[in-house]
Amino acid sequence: MSYPEPRYLGEKGEHSAVYLPAGRSPEFVNPSDGTRVHYLATGATTNGHFGLYRWEMSSEPSGPGPHFHRSISESFYILDGSVRIYDGERWIDTEPGDFVHVPEGGVHAFRNESGAPASMLLHFSPGAPREDYFEGIPKVPGMTEEEVLEFLLRHDTYRLD
Repeated sequence: MSYPEPRYLGEKGEHSAVYLPAGRSPEFVNPSDGTRVHYLATGATTNGHFGLYRWEMSSEPSGPGPHFHRSISESFYILDGSVRIYDGERWIDTEPGDFVHVPEGGVHAFRNESGAPASMLLHFSPGAPREDYFEGIPKVPGMTEEEVLEFLLRHDTYRLD
C-alpha cells in the first residue's frame, strides 16, 4: 500500500485547521431518546474523506438494530460508559478505550442498555452525509413503511429485521 496522489498542490501550506472547543453544544439532540450528537468532522468539511461524530447517549436504552451499509465503513471508539455493539455474530459489552471497526457490508448494531450514560466516537468512511440520517431518525415513527424504506435506502442503511 502506498500514499494516495497529492490533493494539495500548493508550496507553502494553508491556515485551514478547525478548532472545536470541548464545551460547545451538540449540533443535534434526538428528542425521542436524548442522544446528543456533535458533528466533529462531516463529509462536507473533509472533502468526502470521512465523517466523525461524538455520540452521547442518555441512560435510556437506545440504538439501531442489526443493519449494514454498502458504501461506507463505520467505526466505534468508546469514550465513557458501556455500549453493546453487535459484530454480526454476537453482542460485545464494550468499555472506554475499546474500538470496533465494521467494513462495508458488515452487519452491526449498537445499544446503550447499561442504565447509565455512555458516549463514543462514530467514524464513517468515506464521509457520507450522515447528519441528514441522524436528524431524520426521530421522524421514522410517523412514516409509512414505504417512506421508511426510501429513507433508509437514501442513507445506505439496510436493516435485517
